[in-house]
Amino acid sequence: STPPNPDLLAPPLRRRLGRFLPLSLSLAAAAALFAALIVWQKPAPPPESAPARTAANETRRVLPDGSIVELNRGAVVTVHFTAAERRVQLEQGEAYFTVAKDRLHPFIVTARGVDVRAVGTMFNVRMDAGAVEVLVTDGRVQVNSPGEAAADREPRGDRTFDAPLVPLLEANQRAVVSLAPLSGPPQIATLTPLEIERVLAWQHRLLNFTAAPLAEIVAEFNRHNTVQLVLIDPELAAVRISASFRSDNIDGFLRLLEAGFSTRCEYRGESEILLRKAR
Repeated sequence: STPPNPDLLAPPLRRRLGRFLPLSLSLAAAAALFAALIVWQKPAPPPESAPARTAANETRRVLPDGSIVELNRGAVVTVHFTAAERRVQLEQGEAYFTVAKDRLHPFIVTARGVDVRAVGTMFNVRMDAGAVEVLVTDGRVQVNSPGEAAADREPRGDRTFDAPLVPLLEANQRAVVSLAPLSGPPQIATLTPLEIERVLAWQHRLLNFTAAPLAEIVAEFNRHNTVQLVLIDPELAAVRISASFRSDNIDGFLRLLEAGFSTRCEYRGESEILLRKAR
C-alpha cells in the first residue's frame, strides 16, 4: 500500500529490547550510585574496641572517636566502644572529658554505678569512697544514680537514648551523688567561675625541669595541651634548660626560649608552633 505498514517495518523484538537495554542499565547504575551516596553520608558508628586501661603514667588520652580524656594523678579508666554506645569506666580518681559529638552513639562515663551520659560536651568526674561528683563546663549531661543506672542498663525493647533522665546538668552546674544507702537525690549547685577554676586546678600541673633537654620539655608540654610544639632543628632539641612552668603556660615558655635560647617561634595554623634556631 502507499502508506507504510508499521508492523512490517518495525524491528524485531530482540533488537527493540537491545536498543533500550543500555538506557536501562544506565538508570540502574545511577540509582545504585545514589543509594551508595546516601549510605556513605550516614554517620558511621564508632569503631568497636576491646576494653583498654590507661597506663599508670598516662595523663591525656585521645579516644577512637576523637574524644579526649585528661587524667588526674592516679586516675584509671577503661575504654570500651561498641556499635551502640561509647562507654568509659572511671575505676578510680578524677578525669576531665571533652566529648566528640555523635548523637547516634551516646558517650557514657560510669563511676561506682553512677552513669554520666553526654553527646557532645565537656565535664569533670571525680570519685571517692562516699560520693561521685560531676561538674559540667560546657553543654549538658544526664546523671543517673546507682539504682537508676543499673535499671537503665537492663535490656528493654523500647529503650531510647533520648528519654529524659533526672537530673539534667547544665554548664557550670555540679552534682554530688552520694553512694550511701537511702541518701536521696543528688545535690546540685551552680558554681561561680572562681569555684570552677578551683575544682579544675589539678589540670594545670607545675612542671619542674632540671638540665632537661628541650626535646623532653616540649614532649611534656605537648602531653598537657592541644596546641602542639614542633622542634625543627636537632641542634635546638639538645639544648638543656632548668626552669619551672605551669603546664598551660605555653606563652611564658616561648618567651623564655626567644629571650634566652636564640629560638624563633612560628605559628602554623591554630594548633602548631614551630621552634627553630634564630639565624
